Amino acid sequence: MCGFSFTVFLSAFQLLPTAPFHILALGGGTAAAGLFLGFLTYASAFSAPVTGMLADRVGTRRMLIVGSIAITIFSLVYAVIPDYHVMLALVLVHGVFWSGLLTGSAAYMTNILPENRRAEGLAYWGLATIAAIAVAPTIGFWMFELGWSALCVEAAALNVVMAVIAWRLPPQPIIRHEGGHRRRFIEWRVLILSFTLFLYSFGYGGITSFTALYADANGVSPKGLYLTTLAVVILLTRPLSGRLGDRFGYRRIFLPCLVLIAVGLACLVFGGTRFWLVLSAVVFGTGFGTAYPVFAGYVMRHVGPERRGAAFGAILACFDTGIGTGSTSMGWIIERYGYASAFGTAAALSALALPYFLVADRWLRRRDRPPSSA
Repeated sequence: MCGFSFTVFLSAFQLLPTAPFHILALGGGTAAAGLFLGFLTYASAFSAPVTGMLADRVGTRRMLIVGSIAITIFSLVYAVIPDYHVMLALVLVHGVFWSGLLTGSAAYMTNILPENRRAEGLAYWGLATIAAIAVAPTIGFWMFELGWSALCVEAAALNVVMAVIAWRLPPQPIIRHEGGHRRRFIEWRVLILSFTLFLYSFGYGGITSFTALYADANGVSPKGLYLTTLAVVILLTRPLSGRLGDRFGYRRIFLPCLVLIAVGLACLVFGGTRFWLVLSAVVFGTGFGTAYPVFAGYVMRHVGPERRGAAFGAILACFDTGIGTGSTSMGWIIERYGYASAFGTAAALSALALPYFLVADRWLRRRDRPPSSA
Protein backbone atom coordinates (compact mmCIF):
# COMPACT_ATOMS: atom_id res chain seq x y z
CA MET A 1 0.00 0.00 0.00
CA CYS A 2 2.92 2.37 0.62
CA GLY A 3 4.22 1.55 -2.85
CA PHE A 4 0.79 2.12 -4.35
CA SER A 5 0.27 5.49 -2.64
CA PHE A 6 3.80 6.63 -3.48
CA THR A 7 3.16 5.93 -7.16
CA VAL A 8 -0.28 7.59 -7.09
CA PHE A 9 1.07 10.86 -5.75
CA LEU A 10 4.33 10.72 -7.70
CA SER A 11 2.19 10.80 -10.83
CA ALA A 12 -0.39 13.33 -9.61
CA PHE A 13 2.04 15.88 -8.19
CA GLN A 14 3.95 16.04 -11.42
CA LEU A 15 0.77 17.06 -13.23
CA LEU A 16 -0.75 19.40 -10.62
CA PRO A 17 2.05 22.01 -10.32
CA THR A 18 2.85 21.98 -14.06
CA ALA A 19 -0.72 22.02 -15.41
CA PRO A 20 -1.18 25.76 -14.58
CA PHE A 21 1.88 26.60 -16.69
CA HIS A 22 0.52 24.49 -19.57
CA ILE A 23 -2.88 26.19 -19.32
CA LEU A 24 -1.19 29.60 -19.41
CA ALA A 25 0.74 28.48 -22.49
CA LEU A 26 -2.56 27.47 -24.15
CA GLY A 27 -3.94 30.98 -23.63
CA GLY A 28 -5.68 30.68 -20.26
CA GLY A 29 -5.35 33.20 -17.43
CA THR A 30 -4.34 32.72 -13.80
CA ALA A 31 -7.92 32.00 -12.78
CA ALA A 32 -8.20 29.31 -15.47
CA ALA A 33 -4.88 27.84 -14.29
CA GLY A 34 -6.32 27.41 -10.81
CA LEU A 35 -9.40 25.66 -12.20
CA PHE A 36 -7.45 22.49 -13.09
CA LEU A 37 -6.85 21.56 -9.47
CA GLY A 38 -10.16 23.14 -8.49
CA PHE A 39 -12.23 21.06 -10.90
CA LEU A 40 -10.31 17.89 -10.00
CA THR A 41 -10.96 18.31 -6.31
CA TYR A 42 -14.58 19.45 -6.71
CA ALA A 43 -15.36 16.37 -8.78
CA SER A 44 -13.53 14.23 -6.25
CA ALA A 45 -15.35 15.84 -3.33
CA PHE A 46 -18.87 15.55 -4.71
CA SER A 47 -18.35 11.97 -5.88
CA ALA A 48 -16.51 10.78 -2.74
CA PRO A 49 -19.65 9.67 -0.84
CA VAL A 50 -20.61 7.52 -3.86
CA THR A 51 -17.13 6.07 -4.46
CA GLY A 52 -16.73 5.45 -0.72
CA MET A 53 -20.00 3.54 -0.63
CA LEU A 54 -18.98 1.59 -3.74
CA ALA A 55 -15.67 0.66 -2.11
CA ASP A 56 -17.63 -0.82 0.82
CA ARG A 57 -19.88 -2.80 -1.52
CA VAL A 58 -17.67 -3.96 -4.41
CA GLY A 59 -14.36 -4.18 -2.56
CA THR A 60 -11.51 -1.76 -2.00
CA ARG A 61 -8.99 -3.66 -4.16
CA ARG A 62 -11.31 -3.65 -7.17
CA MET A 63 -11.83 0.10 -6.74
CA LEU A 64 -8.06 0.69 -6.80
CA ILE A 65 -7.56 -1.35 -9.97
CA VAL A 66 -10.36 0.39 -11.90
CA GLY A 67 -9.22 3.85 -10.77
CA SER A 68 -5.61 3.21 -11.79
CA ILE A 69 -6.58 2.07 -15.29
CA ALA A 70 -8.93 5.04 -15.78
CA ILE A 71 -6.33 7.61 -14.74
CA THR A 72 -3.81 6.02 -17.10
CA ILE A 73 -6.20 6.83 -19.95
CA PHE A 74 -6.75 10.41 -18.73
CA SER A 75 -3.00 11.06 -18.57
CA LEU A 76 -2.57 9.97 -22.19
CA VAL A 77 -5.49 12.08 -23.38
CA TYR A 78 -4.10 15.19 -21.65
CA ALA A 79 -0.99 14.84 -23.81
CA VAL A 80 -2.88 15.54 -27.05
CA ILE A 81 -5.60 18.02 -26.01
CA PRO A 82 -4.95 21.37 -27.78
CA ASP A 83 -7.58 23.45 -25.94
CA TYR A 84 -7.46 24.18 -22.20
CA HIS A 85 -11.28 24.31 -22.08
CA VAL A 86 -11.46 20.64 -23.08
CA MET A 87 -8.71 19.86 -20.59
CA LEU A 88 -10.72 21.45 -17.79
CA ALA A 89 -13.84 19.51 -18.84
CA LEU A 90 -11.96 16.20 -18.80
CA VAL A 91 -10.48 16.79 -15.35
CA LEU A 92 -14.02 16.75 -13.92
CA VAL A 93 -14.33 13.08 -14.91
CA HIS A 94 -10.76 12.45 -13.78
CA GLY A 95 -11.75 13.67 -10.31
CA VAL A 96 -14.40 10.96 -9.89
CA PHE A 97 -11.82 8.19 -10.33
CA TRP A 98 -9.34 10.12 -8.18
CA SER A 99 -11.83 10.02 -5.29
CA GLY A 100 -12.20 6.26 -5.82
CA LEU A 101 -8.44 5.86 -5.37
CA LEU A 102 -8.39 7.94 -2.19
CA THR A 103 -11.44 6.48 -0.47
CA GLY A 104 -10.58 2.92 -1.51
CA SER A 105 -6.97 3.09 -0.35
CA ALA A 106 -7.87 4.74 2.98
CA ALA A 107 -10.51 2.10 3.72
CA TYR A 108 -8.12 -0.69 2.71
CA MET A 109 -5.46 0.62 5.09
CA THR A 110 -7.87 1.14 7.98
CA ASN A 111 -9.06 -2.47 7.62
CA ILE A 112 -5.56 -3.85 8.20
CA LEU A 113 -4.49 -1.56 11.07
CA PRO A 114 -4.99 -2.45 14.76
CA GLU A 115 -7.42 -0.06 16.39
CA ASN A 116 -5.10 1.03 19.20
CA ARG A 117 -2.40 2.07 16.66
CA ARG A 118 -4.64 3.37 13.89
CA ALA A 119 -3.37 6.97 13.80
CA GLU A 120 0.23 5.75 13.95
CA GLY A 121 -0.38 3.38 11.05
CA LEU A 122 -2.11 6.05 8.97
CA ALA A 123 0.75 8.44 9.72
CA TYR A 124 3.39 5.94 8.57
CA TRP A 125 1.37 5.13 5.46
CA GLY A 126 1.04 8.83 4.76
CA LEU A 127 4.83 9.11 4.63
CA ALA A 128 4.73 7.38 1.25
CA THR A 129 2.48 10.13 -0.04
CA ILE A 130 4.68 12.88 1.37
CA ALA A 131 7.85 11.26 0.03
CA ALA A 132 6.27 11.32 -3.42
CA ILE A 133 5.27 14.99 -3.05
CA ALA A 134 8.84 15.81 -1.99
CA VAL A 135 10.32 14.68 -5.31
CA ALA A 136 7.38 14.85 -7.74
CA PRO A 137 7.34 18.63 -8.44
CA THR A 138 11.07 18.67 -9.24
CA ILE A 139 10.70 15.66 -11.55
CA GLY A 140 7.56 17.19 -13.04
CA PHE A 141 9.19 20.49 -13.92
CA TRP A 142 12.19 18.65 -15.36
CA MET A 143 9.89 16.52 -17.54
CA PHE A 144 7.89 19.64 -18.44
CA GLU A 145 11.04 21.15 -19.94
CA LEU A 146 11.10 18.14 -22.29
CA GLY A 147 7.51 18.87 -23.25
CA TRP A 148 3.99 18.54 -21.85
CA SER A 149 3.38 15.37 -23.88
CA ALA A 150 6.50 13.72 -22.45
CA LEU A 151 5.31 14.54 -18.94
CA CYS A 152 1.85 13.06 -19.58
CA VAL A 153 3.25 9.84 -21.08
CA GLU A 154 5.58 9.42 -18.10
CA ALA A 155 2.63 9.96 -15.72
CA ALA A 156 0.63 7.33 -17.64
CA ALA A 157 3.49 4.84 -17.23
CA LEU A 158 3.38 5.42 -13.47
CA ASN A 159 -0.38 4.84 -13.53
CA VAL A 160 0.21 1.45 -15.15
CA VAL A 161 2.56 0.61 -12.28
CA MET A 162 -0.25 1.62 -9.89
CA ALA A 163 -2.63 -0.81 -11.56
CA VAL A 164 -0.10 -3.65 -11.32
CA ILE A 165 0.50 -3.00 -7.61
CA ALA A 166 -3.25 -2.87 -6.94
CA TRP A 167 -3.71 -6.15 -8.81
CA ARG A 168 -1.11 -7.79 -6.55
CA LEU A 169 -2.75 -6.65 -3.29
CA PRO A 170 -4.52 -9.36 -1.26
CA PRO A 171 -8.31 -8.99 -1.61
CA GLN A 172 -10.29 -8.09 1.50
CA PRO A 173 -13.65 -9.61 2.44
CA ILE A 174 -16.69 -7.43 1.80
CA ILE A 175 -18.46 -6.94 5.14
CA ARG A 176 -22.24 -6.97 4.89
CA HIS A 177 -24.54 -5.26 7.35
CA GLU A 178 -28.22 -6.15 7.41
CA GLY A 179 -29.41 -3.12 9.37
CA GLY A 180 -30.23 0.42 8.35
CA HIS A 181 -26.59 1.51 8.38
CA ARG A 182 -26.00 -0.36 5.13
CA ARG A 183 -28.59 1.75 3.38
CA ARG A 184 -27.38 5.08 4.74
CA PHE A 185 -25.75 7.01 1.91
CA ILE A 186 -23.62 9.49 3.88
CA GLU A 187 -21.94 9.37 7.28
CA TRP A 188 -23.47 12.63 8.45
CA ARG A 189 -21.68 12.78 11.79
CA VAL A 190 -18.31 12.47 10.07
CA LEU A 191 -19.34 14.99 7.40
CA ILE A 192 -20.31 17.65 9.95
CA LEU A 193 -17.07 17.30 11.89
CA SER A 194 -15.02 17.16 8.69
CA PHE A 195 -16.05 20.68 7.71
CA THR A 196 -13.05 21.59 9.87
CA LEU A 197 -10.89 20.14 7.10
CA PHE A 198 -12.63 22.33 4.53
CA LEU A 199 -11.63 25.46 6.42
CA TYR A 200 -7.92 24.66 6.47
CA SER A 201 -7.62 22.78 3.17
CA PHE A 202 -8.76 25.97 1.38
CA GLY A 203 -5.23 27.27 1.89
CA TYR A 204 -3.67 23.99 0.80
CA GLY A 205 -5.45 24.32 -2.54
CA GLY A 206 -3.82 27.69 -3.06
CA ILE A 207 -0.43 26.38 -1.96
CA THR A 208 -0.55 23.49 -4.41
CA SER A 209 -1.61 25.63 -7.37
CA PHE A 210 0.18 28.94 -6.80
CA THR A 211 3.31 28.67 -4.64
CA ALA A 212 5.35 27.76 -7.73
CA LEU A 213 3.94 30.83 -9.54
CA TYR A 214 4.49 32.92 -6.40
CA ALA A 215 8.14 31.83 -6.23
CA ASP A 216 8.59 32.49 -9.94
CA ALA A 217 7.10 35.99 -9.60
CA ASN A 218 9.62 36.77 -6.84
CA GLY A 219 12.59 35.31 -8.70
CA VAL A 220 12.96 32.37 -6.29
CA SER A 221 14.50 29.20 -7.72
CA PRO A 222 13.67 26.33 -7.84
CA LYS A 223 9.99 27.03 -8.45
CA GLY A 224 8.98 23.89 -6.54
CA LEU A 225 10.87 25.02 -3.38
CA TYR A 226 7.74 25.43 -1.26
CA LEU A 227 6.22 22.04 -2.04
CA THR A 228 9.54 20.26 -1.60
CA THR A 229 10.19 21.94 1.76
CA LEU A 230 6.63 21.18 2.84
CA ALA A 231 7.08 17.52 2.02
CA VAL A 232 10.42 17.26 3.85
CA VAL A 233 8.94 18.86 6.98
CA ILE A 234 6.00 16.45 7.00
CA LEU A 235 8.36 13.50 6.49
CA LEU A 236 10.31 14.57 9.58
CA THR A 237 7.34 15.33 11.85
CA ARG A 238 4.67 12.81 10.87
CA PRO A 239 6.32 9.65 12.30
CA LEU A 240 5.74 11.06 15.79
CA SER A 241 2.31 12.55 15.19
CA GLY A 242 0.25 9.38 14.92
CA ARG A 243 1.98 7.77 17.89
CA LEU A 244 1.34 10.87 20.01
CA GLY A 245 -2.32 10.84 19.01
CA ASP A 246 -2.77 7.16 19.93
CA ARG A 247 -1.02 7.71 23.25
CA PHE A 248 -2.21 11.10 24.48
CA GLY A 249 -5.50 11.51 22.63
CA TYR A 250 -6.31 12.53 19.07
CA ARG A 251 -8.17 15.68 20.02
CA ARG A 252 -5.35 16.96 22.22
CA ILE A 253 -2.87 16.72 19.32
CA PHE A 254 -5.29 17.96 16.64
CA LEU A 255 -6.08 21.35 18.22
CA PRO A 256 -2.51 22.80 18.16
CA CYS A 257 -2.20 21.63 14.54
CA LEU A 258 -5.03 23.96 13.54
CA VAL A 259 -3.17 26.92 15.07
CA LEU A 260 0.05 26.05 13.22
CA ILE A 261 -1.80 25.80 9.90
CA ALA A 262 -3.25 29.31 10.26
CA VAL A 263 0.11 30.79 11.28
CA GLY A 264 1.89 29.08 8.39
CA LEU A 265 -0.52 30.53 5.85
CA ALA A 266 -0.22 33.97 7.44
CA CYS A 267 3.54 33.90 6.78
CA LEU A 268 2.86 34.03 3.04
CA VAL A 269 1.05 37.35 3.46
CA PHE A 270 4.38 39.01 4.32
CA GLY A 271 6.00 38.06 1.03
CA GLY A 272 7.11 35.43 -1.44
CA THR A 273 10.84 35.63 -0.79
CA ARG A 274 12.85 32.48 -0.07
CA PHE A 275 12.75 33.22 3.68
CA TRP A 276 8.97 33.57 3.93
CA LEU A 277 8.32 30.61 1.61
CA VAL A 278 10.55 28.30 3.66
CA LEU A 279 9.25 29.58 7.02
CA SER A 280 5.65 29.12 5.90
CA ALA A 281 6.35 25.62 4.61
CA VAL A 282 7.95 24.62 7.94
CA VAL A 283 5.15 25.97 10.15
CA PHE A 284 2.28 24.95 7.86
CA GLY A 285 3.81 21.52 7.19
CA THR A 286 4.17 20.73 10.90
CA GLY A 287 0.49 21.37 11.50
CA PHE A 288 -0.93 20.12 8.21
CA GLY A 289 1.02 16.84 8.17
CA THR A 290 -0.01 15.95 11.70
CA ALA A 291 -3.66 17.01 11.47
CA TYR A 292 -5.03 14.41 9.05
CA PRO A 293 -3.95 11.11 10.73
CA VAL A 294 -5.05 12.22 14.19
CA PHE A 295 -8.36 13.55 12.83
CA ALA A 296 -8.99 10.26 11.00
CA GLY A 297 -8.11 8.30 14.13
CA TYR A 298 -10.53 10.46 16.13
CA VAL A 299 -13.56 10.03 13.87
CA MET A 300 -12.98 6.35 13.07
CA ARG A 301 -13.54 5.35 16.70
CA HIS A 302 -17.29 5.45 16.06
CA VAL A 303 -17.40 3.93 12.56
CA GLY A 304 -17.99 0.22 11.90
CA PRO A 305 -15.83 -1.72 9.42
CA GLU A 306 -18.70 -1.98 6.94
CA ARG A 307 -18.91 1.85 6.73
CA ARG A 308 -15.24 2.85 6.55
CA GLY A 309 -15.35 3.62 2.86
CA ALA A 310 -18.40 5.85 3.36
CA ALA A 311 -16.73 7.59 6.32
CA PHE A 312 -13.58 8.35 4.32
CA GLY A 313 -15.87 9.53 1.53
CA ALA A 314 -17.34 12.12 3.92
CA ILE A 315 -13.85 13.20 5.02
CA LEU A 316 -12.67 13.46 1.43
CA ALA A 317 -15.79 15.40 0.41
CA CYS A 318 -14.96 18.22 2.84
CA PHE A 319 -11.20 18.08 2.34
CA ASP A 320 -11.36 18.17 -1.44
CA THR A 321 -14.11 20.79 -1.53
CA GLY A 322 -11.78 23.00 0.49
CA ILE A 323 -8.86 22.36 -1.87
CA GLY A 324 -11.00 23.02 -4.94
CA THR A 325 -12.52 26.19 -3.50
CA GLY A 326 -9.09 27.43 -2.47
CA SER A 327 -7.55 26.76 -5.85
CA THR A 328 -10.31 28.42 -7.89
CA SER A 329 -11.02 31.32 -5.51
CA MET A 330 -7.39 32.20 -4.88
CA GLY A 331 -6.69 32.28 -8.61
CA TRP A 332 -9.41 34.91 -8.98
CA ILE A 333 -8.15 36.88 -5.95
CA ILE A 334 -4.56 36.81 -7.20
CA GLU A 335 -5.57 38.20 -10.59
CA ARG A 336 -7.39 41.16 -9.00
CA TYR A 337 -5.73 41.84 -5.65
CA GLY A 338 -2.41 39.99 -5.58
CA TYR A 339 -0.86 37.08 -3.74
CA ALA A 340 -0.85 38.66 -0.27
CA SER A 341 -4.65 39.15 -0.31
CA ALA A 342 -5.20 35.59 -1.52
CA PHE A 343 -3.06 33.97 1.18
CA GLY A 344 -4.50 36.35 3.77
CA THR A 345 -7.98 35.08 2.90
CA ALA A 346 -6.76 31.50 3.31
CA ALA A 347 -5.19 32.30 6.68
CA ALA A 348 -8.41 33.92 7.92
CA LEU A 349 -10.51 30.90 6.94
CA SER A 350 -8.08 28.45 8.53
CA ALA A 351 -8.23 30.48 11.77
CA LEU A 352 -11.95 29.61 11.94
CA ALA A 353 -11.20 25.86 11.91
CA LEU A 354 -10.38 25.69 15.63
CA PRO A 355 -13.55 27.33 16.98
CA TYR A 356 -15.69 25.42 14.48
CA PHE A 357 -14.23 22.06 15.52
CA LEU A 358 -14.72 22.79 19.22
CA VAL A 359 -18.37 23.79 18.74
CA ALA A 360 -19.23 20.95 16.32
CA ASP A 361 -17.49 18.29 18.40
CA ARG A 362 -19.22 19.41 21.58
CA TRP A 363 -22.61 19.46 19.85
CA LEU A 364 -22.15 15.98 18.35
CA ARG A 365 -20.95 14.46 21.62
CA ARG A 366 -23.90 15.99 23.48
CA ARG A 367 -26.26 14.71 20.77
CA ASP A 368 -24.84 11.17 20.92
CA ARG A 369 -24.90 11.03 24.74
CA PRO A 370 -27.70 8.73 25.98
CA PRO A 371 -30.42 10.55 27.93
CA SER A 372 -30.18 10.17 31.70
CA SER A 373 -32.91 8.14 33.34
CA ALA A 374 -35.43 9.95 35.48
